[in-house]
Amino acid sequence: MSGVSFESLVARLAEQTVPITELIDIAGKMQARGELDQAALVYKLWSKFNSSDPLVYVADFNLGTLLSARNDLAGAKAAYDHAISVNPDFYPAYINLGNVLERMGDANAAVSQWNTITQRLAIISGPAVEHKKTAFKQIGRVLETNLQHVAAEATLRQGLSLDPNQPDVAQHFLSQRMILNKWPVVEPWEGVTRMDLMKGFSPLSTGAYSDDPLFQLGGAWAYNRNIGDPKPGSEYMWLQQEPRKAPRRLRVGYVSSDLREHAIGFLMSELFELHDRNRVEVFAYYCGIKTEDPTKKRIQAAVEHWVDISDMDDITAANRMVADGIDILIDVNGYTRDARTKVLSYRPAPIIVNWLGFPGSMASPYHQYIIADEWIIPKDYELYYTEKVYRLPCYQPTDRKRVIAPERPSRTDAGLPEDAVVFCCFNGGHKLRKLTFDRWMRILEGVPDSVLWLLGSSDIVHQTLKEAAAQRGIAPERIIFAAKLANPKHLARYPLADLFLDTFPYGAHTTASDALWMGVPVLTFSGRGFASRVCGSLVNAVGMPELVCEDPEDYVKKAIALGNDRAALKKCRDKLARVRDTSVLFDMNAHTRSLEGLYHQMWQDFERGVVPQPDLANLDVYHEMSCEEDHEAQEMLAKDDFNGFYQAKLAARHKFRPVPEDKRLWTAKAIKAAEQKYMGKRRQG
Repeated sequence: MSGVSFESLVARLAEQTVPITELIDIAGKMQARGELDQAALVYKLWSKFNSSDPLVYVADFNLGTLLSARNDLAGAKAAYDHAISVNPDFYPAYINLGNVLERMGDANAAVSQWNTITQRLAIISGPAVEHKKTAFKQIGRVLETNLQHVAAEATLRQGLSLDPNQPDVAQHFLSQRMILNKWPVVEPWEGVTRMDLMKGFSPLSTGAYSDDPLFQLGGAWAYNRNIGDPKPGSEYMWLQQEPRKAPRRLRVGYVSSDLREHAIGFLMSELFELHDRNRVEVFAYYCGIKTEDPTKKRIQAAVEHWVDISDMDDITAANRMVADGIDILIDVNGYTRDARTKVLSYRPAPIIVNWLGFPGSMASPYHQYIIADEWIIPKDYELYYTEKVYRLPCYQPTDRKRVIAPERPSRTDAGLPEDAVVFCCFNGGHKLRKLTFDRWMRILEGVPDSVLWLLGSSDIVHQTLKEAAAQRGIAPERIIFAAKLANPKHLARYPLADLFLDTFPYGAHTTASDALWMGVPVLTFSGRGFASRVCGSLVNAVGMPELVCEDPEDYVKKAIALGNDRAALKKCRDKLARVRDTSVLFDMNAHTRSLEGLYHQMWQDFERGVVPQPDLANLDVYHEMSCEEDHEAQEMLAKDDFNGFYQAKLAARHKFRPVPEDKRLWTAKAIKAAEQKYMGKRRQG
C-alpha cells in the first residue's frame, strides 16, 4: 500500500467511516501481501477510534490472532483481554488467550481461561457444546504436557461424554490410561461405546495395546487419513526439479525430531559418523524441540547438512527438501511426537522410506519402503505392511561410543537387595499390559525373594502397581522403582540386574540394546506385530537365540528356571560378554554399509521405474473389523490361525456388504471359496 493511500485510510479510520467488514477485508489483504505491521496498526487504530462500537471485540480478536502469529505474546494477550472485557460471551477469545498464556509459560492461567468456558456454558446449544469441547480438549492437552495424567484423563473423559466422536480426544484419553496402567484400557461408559474408543487409538498406542498387525495397519491408515492430502497441484513436488540423473552419490535426507538426547539420537549417532561420503551425501532435517545437548551437537558435526525445519511450515519445509535435490528421504519419526508427516505428503523426494522411529507400517500413500530384518518381518508377514520390505542383517543401529558414567553404583546405592535375584525392565510404563504384569508376578512367585526393578514413574503409578502385586499375592516391596537419571548414569546401573524381562506386545527396542551392551541378558518372546518382534531381533543378533522364547508360557518357565539357577544366569552373562563385541548387533560398520546398499537398491528401482506403490486396498474394512475385537480379553497371539480368523470375518461381512478383492487376505480365491461355501449351504437348505 502506498504512503498516500495508507494516510487516506488512517484519516478514514479517525473519521470512523470504515465499517468492520471493510476493515477485515483491508487488513486481510495487507496480511496476504506481508504488510503485517500495517495490518496490526489498522486494527489498533480502528479499535481506538471505535471504542464504543459493539463489534470492537472482533477487531481486538483479529489483532490478537495476528500478534500471536508474530510471537508478540504480550500484545496478543492485551488484545484478547480487551475483547473479553467488551464481550464476555465471545468464547473463542478465551480459547486463544489460553493458548497465549500457555506459550508465555503460565499453564495454570491457561487452564483457568478454559475452565471459565466450561463453567459459563451451562446452556445446551450447538455453539456452546463446540466451545466446551474445545475447552476440555485444551485443558486435557496442557495437563498431559505437564504430566498431570490423572487430571488429564478425567478432563478428556468429560470431553468425550459431550461428544464421543472425537478420535483425537479418545487418543489422548487412552494414552493417559496406558500411562497410568489402568486395566482394562478400553472401558466404555454410558454414551461412549467400545468402538468410539477403539477408533481413537494412536498408531503408536496400537502396538502397545494389542499384538494384532491388522489392527495396527488399519489404525495407521485411519490416522493418516486425518492428516489430510496436499491440495491438487502441490503433490509430487520433486517433479518440479530437473529430471534425475544417476547421481555421483545419493542425497539422503533423514527427517526426525529426535536427533538429540533421545532414544533415537542415542541409536543413530555413530551411524552418521560412519556414512561413506563417497556413496551418500547426508542431510539431517531436524523438527524437534529447541535444545542444545551433546548428542545433537555430535550429530550436527557428523552430517554434511543440518537443516532445522521446526519453524518452517509444511510446504516451506517440503520446498527446502526439493531445492536440496534429495533422492531418498528417511522418515525417522513415523507417527511419533513432533513428526512432520504432512511435509512428506508433498512428496519432496522420489523415494520415501519408513525406518527406525515407528514400529509398524505407515499405511500412507507416500511411504514406499520400510526397512526391517528377517526376524521382524518374515516373508509371510509382509501382507501386514503397505510398504515394500527391504531388510538389514539387523534392523536397529546402536552407538558403541555411548557415554557411560565412570562411577558404578552398588545395589545398596540403587535401593536393591544385595543377595536377591534382580529382574529388571526399563521399558516405558505405557508398554505394560495386564497380561505381562500377571506373568511377572508368576515369575516372582516362582523365584522366592527375587525382586522386580522397574523404571520409575509417578507416585500414583507406583501405588497402582504395588496394589496390583498385592492382589496377586506378591509383597509390594518386591517391586522397586528406579529413579530417572541422565543416560550415562542410567547405563552405569544396568549391570546391577541379573536378567531383563521384556514386555509384550510392545517390547524393548533401545532399552534392549542398552541392556545387552551393558552385559545384562534379555529374555523375550515374539508375536506377529513389528513392535513385538524387535527385541527378538536384537537378542538373536547379539548371538543369544536361546533367550528368545517360543511363547508366553515358555517365557515364564525360562525366567523362573534362570532365576532359580545362579550358575545358569552366570553362564548367560559370560556368553554375552564373549559374543557382544563381535556380534551382528554391534557391528556398526557392516550395518552402515548394508544400509547404504539398500539405498542404492531403492535408487535402482527408481531408475528402472519400479518404485512400489503402497497398497491401501480395504484398510478401512480391516480397521473396522479389528476394532470390533476385545483385545484385552484374549491376546491375539493365542489365535493359531490368525489369518483364517480374519478371513472368516471378511466372509461374514461379504454376505451382506460385498468386500472387493485385495492382495492380503481377501483374494479372488478366498472370495470364491467363501461364496461357494455360502451358496452351498443355501442349496442344501
